[in-house]
Amino acid sequence: MLGVQQVETEPDCGAVISVYTRAQAIEDGVLVDVSEVAREAGFKVPVAVTNAVWEDCCEWDENDAKRHYQDVSGRLWDVVSLAFWAIRRMPESAGSEPLFYRISRIPRVGRGRKRNVILKLHSGPGDQGEHVITIMQPDED
Repeated sequence: MLGVQQVETEPDCGAVISVYTRAQAIEDGVLVDVSEVAREAGFKVPVAVTNAVWEDCCEWDENDAKRHYQDVSGRLWDVVSLAFWAIRRMPESAGSEPLFYRISRIPRVGRGRKRNVILKLHSGPGDQGEHVITIMQPDED
């Protein structure tokens, strides 16, 4: 016989003052939707990167290309494909903690030598509770 267990909920914390959705963050440019490229890398859920990750690890213009042959699509591919492989290598016991992974990229400013960067991948619910992934700098929430 199956039983129903009643679970106590938290007490009412009051009215919600404001909500900033993932869709609004993408519209405002706080997040950059990279789901199309992420699907090519193997992801089955929507993926976004923060603007800070985009500017530091993906963005690349004609002036940058004069110094080093790279482009936005190749740099973005590195970010999402290495995230995908980091997930695949993650032990099952890791739980719901953020996943940190390393990429090597040429910075847009400075001497132009490759530098390692640590990125943080957060997997959680989206605006409607759907599974989404956000890639951010380690100090971002």
